[in-house]
Amino acid sequence: MGKSIKEKVSRIKFIISDVDGVLTDGAIYKSDSGDEYKKFNVTDGSGMAVARAVNLKIALISGRYSKATEIRAKELHIEDVFNGTLDKIESYTKLKQKYNLSDDEIAYIGDDIIDLPVMHQVGVPIAVNNAVDLVKNIALYVTNKDGGNGAFREAIDWILTTQGRYEEALQVVKDKIFVNYK
Repeated sequence: MGKSIKEKVSRIKFIISDVDGVLTDGAIYKSDSGDEYKKFNVTDGSGMAVARAVNLKIALISGRYSKATEIRAKELHIEDVFNGTLDKIESYTKLKQKYNLSDDEIAYIGDDIIDLPVMHQVGVPIAVNNAVDLVKNIALYVTNKDGGNGAFREAIDWILTTQGRYEEALQVVKDKIFVNYK
């Protein structure tokens, strides 16, 4: 008999996310001069802060290279970014080894077929609402929100709520933010 979803989520220590289609809506804007623009959702960044407040590590694995991804990751203090790597299993394996983690301690948030190999490995695969059906079919959780519209934050909130740590995380964040306003 398999583990319950709550048991699986309770083991999560590390969250890996795709970028295009999860942290963004998947659109890529190009100017006449070739500059690239992406839209990131600020609530997803807040979700990363909430996760870090209770020592959940975050990493990004993007199949497509983008300078915007590097800039956003730096803003969010994400040190593990694999940007422009089509072999996501190789990056995933490096992260597992670096942090001495097992598959069942990792969640992955994805939206498309390039994410499937990693999603089949992790303990908790998560799909965004606008993911392709193949991804949704293997996910333990499918967000109500689309990628780029707060889906990452929703996934973080779901993990922390399922772990019974949501209030703890919010309190840590509040203590840090409002320390100068007491």
